Amino acid sequence: MTSEKFNLFVFSGKMKILHLSWMAFFITFLVWFNHAPMLQAIASSLGLAPSEVKTLLILNVALTIPARVIIGMLTDRFGPRIVYSLLLAICSIPCFMFALADDFAQAAIARFMLGFIGAGFVIGIRMVSEWFPANELGTAEGIYGGWGNFGSAAAAFTLPVVALAFGGDDGWRYAIGLTGVLSLLFSFIYYANVSDTPKGSTYFRPKNLGALEVTSKGDFFFLVIMKIPMYAALALLTWKLSPQGVSLLSETTALLCYVGLVLLFLYELTHVWKVNKHVFEAPVDEIHQYKFKQVAVLNVLYFATFGSELAVVSMLPLFFAETFELTPVVAGMVASAYAFMNLMSRPGGGWLSDKFGRKSTLLILTAGLAVGYYVMSLVDSSWPVWLAVVAAMACSFFVQSGEGAVFAAVPLIKRRLTGQIAGMTGAYGNVGAVTYLTVLSLVDYSTFFLVIAATAVVGFVALLAMEEPKGHMAEVNEDGSVELIKVS
Repeated sequence: MTSEKFNLFVFSGKMKILHLSWMAFFITFLVWFNHAPMLQAIASSLGLAPSEVKTLLILNVALTIPARVIIGMLTDRFGPRIVYSLLLAICSIPCFMFALADDFAQAAIARFMLGFIGAGFVIGIRMVSEWFPANELGTAEGIYGGWGNFGSAAAAFTLPVVALAFGGDDGWRYAIGLTGVLSLLFSFIYYANVSDTPKGSTYFRPKNLGALEVTSKGDFFFLVIMKIPMYAALALLTWKLSPQGVSLLSETTALLCYVGLVLLFLYELTHVWKVNKHVFEAPVDEIHQYKFKQVAVLNVLYFATFGSELAVVSMLPLFFAETFELTPVVAGMVASAYAFMNLMSRPGGGWLSDKFGRKSTLLILTAGLAVGYYVMSLVDSSWPVWLAVVAAMACSFFVQSGEGAVFAAVPLIKRRLTGQIAGMTGAYGNVGAVTYLTVLSLVDYSTFFLVIAATAVVGFVALLAMEEPKGHMAEVNEDGSVELIKVS
């Protein structure tokens, strides 16, 4: 950690790391959602049917669930500097592939591969946690998450303008290709200008790469249970792509995917056992223990917060258009108020967490989240449009502040496992998005918002079991000495 003051207008030391990291995250989201604002032009250029357009949207998030877990492991093992730089460079390739696609199959493969860039978020969580002390960590992580997350909104506002500037049927190709160039260039900038830790600090690595470490028998079984929803979400995505959904996959291919998911789950269980079988042989020293329930609670909360944000951002323009009979352009501008809140809300949630405690802040924000979505369920055509926008923005504040507060707590559980914990929690956000969007396809808007409110209530109850991070967490240096890292 460094002792320098927290000053956003400085570009040196820890603040330089923060600024470069949120920029890297911003670019990953810019690339991840670079197709969304130009879907009509892309569909026209490639001759895509409506079902094929929906399939591209599904494929864009399909790989992100396992990718966040994998990237979290790689970050803990090799360090955020090299992993972030490689992710930005490697993912520019499918970005160029998508820009050059001539048919649906090529576009679908590129979009599926681009889901991996959505995992970039977890890398910066570990990087920021290495540079900022506990009393500033929530604010720093909130700025990283909130400003970086704005990349998706930036794509919506800037890329159509870039496409128009190039003009013609291929304008969208230049716009998307430009984001690939930006990703590739910034990979070199990031690598040349950051380090994993401040000078003299130790980067603690996990003992094993294959699975998340736990420190008790009960937590071993708890970890296995918490793996199941991630595989269930991937099975749900497979179902959406099967003949029962958009028919991209044949019945046989879908069946093979289901079997593959079961085999992958069993394979992962063997790694979980290999990494953690020692807890059945002898107790872990108390100083090195952590409680996996802390991770599980944060998973549930991110399911409700980021999961609902991804789902609501996808449907809100259509909701406003249909409810208030607005044109698509006006509805999109009105709905963008929800995403714009990210710039201040997520840092705000982290700051509140630093000032008033992790658990108490999460309790208040989760309660506000439940109330906010309940109010959204009441919105109908009898409401003034301005009041509906105010309700959406208020709800958005609690959603995004909650995200900031969740990741203010994640780095305070176990330092050497921060990437893996962030990866699992981040993956649960995508699991939430898949779940909520599936619910939306089956029910009306009011019920959709009520379902999110109900899961927020579940999150509130789960929060009661969470313990406020306090004291220190212990890590072992290479020479065998124990280092205590302050968490409160």
